[in-house]
This record gives sequence, structure tokens and C-alpha cells, in this order.
Amino acid sequence: MRNVRSTPIAGPRDAGPPQHDSVQRRGLPLYAAGEIDVPFVVASRTELIRSETYWEEHSHPTHELLWNQRGVSSARIGGRVWMLTPVVGLWIPAGVRHSGWTPAGTRHRAAQFAVDSVPAISDRPVTVELTPLLQLLLDRLESDRLAPAARSRTEAVVLDVLAPARHRLSLQMPESPLLAPICAAVRDDPADATTLVAWAARLRVSPRTITRTFQSETGLGFSQWLATARMQHAVAMLARGDSLDEVALCVGYHSASSFGAAFRRVTGTSPGRFLLH
Repeated sequence: MRNVRSTPIAGPRDAGPPQHDSVQRRGLPLYAAGEIDVPFVVASRTELIRSETYWEEHSHPTHELLWNQRGVSSARIGGRVWMLTPVVGLWIPAGVRHSGWTPAGTRHRAAQFAVDSVPAISDRPVTVELTPLLQLLLDRLESDRLAPAARSRTEAVVLDVLAPARHRLSLQMPESPLLAPICAAVRDDPADATTLVAWAARLRVSPRTITRTFQSETGLGFSQWLATARMQHAVAMLARGDSLDEVALCVGYHSASSFGAAFRRVTGTSPGRFLLH
């Protein structure tokens, strides 16, 4: 097995503005919900992203479901970063502003839902599990040879099975300058083992101050936030084909079993669900 600590971490970007010129920027309009009438109930499309792409903040007149047929990307809504994978997608209600990062080589999927025909499954962004049935139905809607009656039946089944997932692959990013060094350390090395007490000493504050700031800005304590951040990195690594042992070590766990237990606590499912097959 190769030296996993020297393996580049494939964790998601936080969907902030690009810091170098090699990234392709895409600017899209800002629309209010229902601002434009659309000639469809559900419209699905696929795009192979050939270069690393930053999607500037935008919003759609339609509801949107985002996921990837291949690869892992991220979307940012407010201060929360969401993971997009082949098995977990993101429902974004019409009119909600969002931005995103999509790495080169990603096969990106998006489905738009007309607001006057499709009741929102949630009035806020939520994770959606891309079950095999849902994926097959959305694949079918991409065909331009689908008869109108068959399209209507397929759309009806899509709307019947589309529902929020019980768990979400998202992380609220704190904005306090106090927590910036912690966030940077975890982003650069999710296996960073610096304890809360050590961070407090380094930042010259009390552990209680760090805990209180994390709780107020993210809704999670230091340990919970750290575990969630690590699992976002883990999902990206699993999706690129790294083994469970490699991923476990790279995100700070000494065994695949301890990593698997932590992964289930955070995501509600097993790491194998995200393994590249």
C-alpha cells in the first residue's frame, strides 16, 4: 500500500471564489422563483466538466436537483457547504442563491422542476438520495425521443419517489476569524490531531470560548464539526476510488472499523455506499 499521508487529499472546496486563473468561472443570472415560465415539468441534463469550474452565485426560476453521475463536487448556500456525489444530491428551491465548485472530469447532472407544476419537497435546501430507480427515471427524461404520454408518466413517478434524505452531507462553515486557523488546518490535513485544549492555548482563548463559538456559528461543538468536516473529505476520497484503509488514515482514524463507525454516526450510512465501483 502506498504512503497514504503523501497522497493528495481530494476533499471538496468550500465553493468560495477561485484563487487562481486556471479555474473556469461561470456566471449565471439571478432569478426569483417562477420569474420565467418554462415549457416543461421536469428537464434533466448531463454535462462532462472538462476543467475545474467555479459557478458564481446565481438562482433559478425553477426548483433544481443537483448530483453527479461521476465525481464529487460541492455547492455553497449561505455559509453551508453541501456535497454532491453519484448517490447523494441537493434539492435547491427556486429562487435560492447558490454557488459551487466542480472538479475537472466530473460528469455533472442537473434537473429543473417547474414551480407551477411541481410542489417543492422542501422550502429550504435538502439532501436527496439518488436511488437507482430515481436515477433511471431521470435518465429516461433526457431522451428527446420520449413520447409525450410516456414523459408525463415518467415525470409523475419521479415526483412520487423524490423526497428529502434523512441525513445530509453538508457542513456549516464558521465565519469568525477566531476559528479560521482551525478550519484551514482541517482543510489542509483532515487527520490533524490538534486537540481543543491545544487549539485554545495556541489561539490564547479558553476551550469554552472555542466551543461556544463553534456552537453559535455552526450548531455543532468542536468535535462534531471536526468529524463532519473529515467525513466530507472521506466521501471525496471514496468516490475517487481510494480504499477504506487509505481513507481512514488520511482523515485521522487508525482503523477502517473505527472510521466506519464514525462515518455512520455522521452520515447515517456506510462508507461503502460511496466507494467508486
